[in-house]
Amino acid sequence: MKAKFLVPLFIFLGLVVFLGLGLGLNPRDVPSPLIDKPAPQFKLSRLDDPTTEFGLADMQGKVWLLNVWASWCVACRQEHPVLVEFSKHSSVPIVGLNYKEVKGDGLIDQRKITDDMELPMAVNRANEWLTEHGDPYAVSILDLDGRVGIDFGVYGVPETFLIDKKGVIRYKHTGPITPQSLKEDILPRVAQLEAGA
Repeated sequence: MKAKFLVPLFIFLGLVVFLGLGLGLNPRDVPSPLIDKPAPQFKLSRLDDPTTEFGLADMQGKVWLLNVWASWCVACRQEHPVLVEFSKHSSVPIVGLNYKEVKGDGLIDQRKITDDMELPMAVNRANEWLTEHGDPYAVSILDLDGRVGIDFGVYGVPETFLIDKKGVIRYKHTGPITPQSLKEDILPRVAQLEAGA
C-alpha cells in the first residue's frame, strides 16, 4: 500500500534525471546521416585561383578535414586559431569550404549585389580574412551559393567533416573546434583512419 504512494516520487525523479541528461547535450550537435557514407561529389573554384577547380577526387588516398567557414561567421573567429595551430603541427590537410561568403552575410544588401560582383567580392573578403587571421588550409574553395554545403547537410558555420582515404565521411563536428574537441574527438579518429582502421 505504501509503495503506491511512492510511484509519483519515482516518476518525478525519473523526469529530473531525463531533463538533466537533456540539458547536458549540445543542441547544435545533430548527427549527420552521411556518416560512413561517401562524401558528396563536388568541384568548386579555388579561392587562390578562381579560374581553377578543386574537387573531392583531388583528396583521394588522404585522410583530411573539410572545414566550412566564412568571414562573417562569428564562431569561426573562435575556432580559427585552433585550426592555424593544428595546421602547423599536423600532416592532415584541411580543405576550407568558404560557405556563402557574400550571400550568407546578413549585413550585405543582397539586392545591390549582381552576379558579376559576387565572385570578386567573395575572393577579396575571404583572402583578406585569411591574411588577417592566418591560413590553415591546404586549399580553400568557394561555395558561393551554398549548394555543396547543402549536399553535406551543413546548417550552420563552422562545421567540420573528417573524411577517410576512400572519400567516406567518418565524423562530423558541429560548431567551433576547440583544443579539447580536437584532442578528444578528432585526433584519435584521425590516428585510427591513418592506421587503416
